[in-house]
Amino acid sequence: MSPQDSAERVRLCLNLEVEVGKPIDVGATPSATRRFIPLIGGTFSGDAHGEVLAGGADWQTVRPDGTLEIAAHYLLKTNAGGLIEVSSIGLRHATPEVLERAARGETLSRDDYYFRTHITLRTAAPELSAWNNRLYYSIGERKRARVCLAVYEIL
Repeated sequence: MSPQDSAERVRLCLNLEVEVGKPIDVGATPSATRRFIPLIGGTFSGDAHGEVLAGGADWQTVRPDGTLEIAAHYLLKTNAGGLIEVSSIGLRHATPEVLERAARGETLSRDDYYFRTHITLRTAAPELSAWNNRLYYSIGERKRARVCLAVYEIL
């Protein structure tokens, strides 16, 4: 399969901008540090439009090398009133230099680090029922008080 064939087998379907609250450091466990990131709102657009509801969370495991293991769970509400449960599991990895830049609050390009997740969508909204039977992945970008995700459907 050529790279061109691969590109034709995915489709950008959603763009999410998720507002994040102040991280809560749970502490060091024997294998890594745990953090809780409250998800406090946001918006999404693409195949559907609406808001990210407050109340979700991103549980993070911070490895000794600074890599984040991400496990987020939250809820979207479409402008038409449909609810979509989102489960997202993935990784964010960067070099020590990029991590230092991020810690200083510098704006980073999504090309400066690796931020990918596998996403599962679940909904009872009849107009979105096909979403229950699809696979998705995202390419993420962390900004000052939000996370931006480009969500791709795997065709």
